[in-house]
Formats: sequence, C-alpha cells, structure tokens
Amino acid sequence: MDIQYEEMSLLFKMFSDSTRLKILHLLFEQERCVSDFVEQLQMSQSAVSHQLASLKKTHLIKSRKSGKNVYYSLADEHIVSIFKMALDHVNE
Repeated sequence: MDIQYEEMSLLFKMFSDSTRLKILHLLFEQERCVSDFVEQLQMSQSAVSHQLASLKKTHLIKSRKSGKNVYYSLADEHIVSIFKMALDHVNE
C-alpha cells in the first residue's frame, strides 16, 4: 500500500503546478506538439519540454512521433475526471 501512496503523491504533485495544469487543459481538446504549447503558453521550448517530460514520466500524458514532430495527448480519461473534480471543488 505504501507504493500506492507514493504514486498518488507524485500524481498530486503533477497537479500542483499551474503550468502543468494549463498543459493538461490544452490536451482536453486535441493532441498537440511542443510548438503549440510554446505559442499558447508563451513559454520557451525548453521550459515546455521540461514540463511535458514530468507529465510523461508520471503517465499523465503519452506521446507519438510523426516525422520530426512529437505529439502529446492525455494518457486516459481519468486525468479529465481528476481535473474537473478539482475545478468543481475550488468553484464551490
């Protein structure tokens, strides 16, 4: 059970950063490449890539390569549910 608590802690840590939340929210609509995030978030490519790597490492997002581009999408629908529940909670 301790391992599950550690994994849950990492999950909540990923949700504790506003930039990562913005990235996840952008992925609700469609998959995106790094340049999309750079444009939407007005951040450097290296900063975006760092956040994407963290989200991927914790299995919140997945990626696929197409030519020279890497496209990111949500790993599953659980992420949307967690996000929406948190948003509902803060809006009460």
